Amino acid sequence: MTTTQRPAGSPAPAGVSPTTSPTNGDARLVGRSLLRLGPVSLVIRRRALLVAAVLTVLLLLTVVLSLSLGTPYVAPADVLRALAGSGTPYDLVVFDLRLPRVVLAATAGAAFGIAGTLIQSVARNPLASPDVIGITQGAGLAATVALTSGMAAVLVAPTALVGGLLAAVLLFALGARHGLAAQRFVLAGVAVAFAFRALTEVVMLTADPIDGLRAQIWLIGTLAGKGWTEAAWIAGTLLVLLPVLAWAGWALNSTALDDDTARGVGLRPVARRIGLAGAGVLVAAMVTAQVGAVDFVALVAPQVARRLVRAERPPLVCAALLGALLLVLADLAGRRLLAPTQLPAGVLTAAIGGPYLIFLLLRGRRRSS
Repeated sequence: MTTTQRPAGSPAPAGVSPTTSPTNGDARLVGRSLLRLGPVSLVIRRRALLVAAVLTVLLLLTVVLSLSLGTPYVAPADVLRALAGSGTPYDLVVFDLRLPRVVLAATAGAAFGIAGTLIQSVARNPLASPDVIGITQGAGLAATVALTSGMAAVLVAPTALVGGLLAAVLLFALGARHGLAAQRFVLAGVAVAFAFRALTEVVMLTADPIDGLRAQIWLIGTLAGKGWTEAAWIAGTLLVLLPVLAWAGWALNSTALDDDTARGVGLRPVARRIGLAGAGVLVAAMVTAQVGAVDFVALVAPQVARRLVRAERPPLVCAALLGALLLVLADLAGRRLLAPTQLPAGVLTAAIGGPYLIFLLLRGRRRSS
C-alpha cells in the first residue's frame, strides 16, 4: 500500500476515500496504489487491475475459440500458429473468413461498453444506455430510410451515423435545462427513443416488403458480412477520442457528487456532464452505424464490471473489456447454436439483457422491502 500526503486543508481527490493511519496520521488509499510519473500522480485500484487482467485472458481465450469453431474446425494450436505467421493450411480460414468478424465483434463490444459507462455515469442510472436514451433509435430510423429508399449500400452507415448524432442533438436540447440533470436527461432520452421507434415502424410499414426485411435485419444487429472496414471506423473513432477517454476515466470519479459539492472542490459539474455525455453518444452513434442496433451490451457491461470491481461507478477499461467479451461470445453463439443457420448477434445480446433487467427489478424489490 502506498502513502500520499496532501497540503493541509486541501480536499481529497474525487473518488478516493482515505483513512487515517493510527500510527502516523498519514492518509492511506485503501485498496489502491499511487503511481507517480514525474509531476503526475495516478491512483490505481488494485482490484480493478486484477479484474481487467482476468477479463483480458478470458477475451483472448474466447477469440481463439471463435477462430477455432466452425466448418472447417481449426485446432486451437493451428489458430495460434496461423496468428503467429508460421504458415498453416488454415491461414485462409483464420485470416480471411473469421478474424475480421471476431476483431469487429471485440472492437464494437468495447465501444458499446465505453459508451454505456459514460452515459450511465452522467445519468446516474444503471438502466441508461444508447438503446434506452434514443441514440440507437435515431441511427435505426436513418438506416431504415436509407435501406427502404434505394440508397446505395455504402451510404447506409454514414446515414445511420448522422441519424444517431441528430438524436443526440435533440436529446441535449431537451435535457440541457437545469444543467443536464440526471432525471431530465433520462426522461428526455426515453421520449426521443419512443418517437424515433414509432417513426421507424411507419417507414417500414410503408416500404417494399424486401426492403423492410433488410431494415429489420439491420435493426436487430448483425456482424454477418462485415469486418475490417467497420472495425477500422470504430477503432479510428476511439483512437481520435483517446485523449477525451483518458480524461473521462479521471472525470468519472466526480459524477457521483452533487453540484454544490463538486463546485466546492473546484470542479465544473455541468461542463463535465456535457463532455462525458457527448463522448458517450458519439461513440454509441458510430458503433451503431457500423454494426446495427445491438442492444443491451452497453446496458449490461458497465454494471457487471462495476460489481466485479466493487466500485461506486462503472470502471471504463473493465467495461470495455467486458463489452468486447460479451459481443464476441454472442457472435460465436449466433454462428454455432443453430448452424448452418446464423442468428444475428443482437438476438443473443437481447437474450442476455432480458434476464439482466429481471435481475435488476428483483434486486430493487428486495432492497425496497
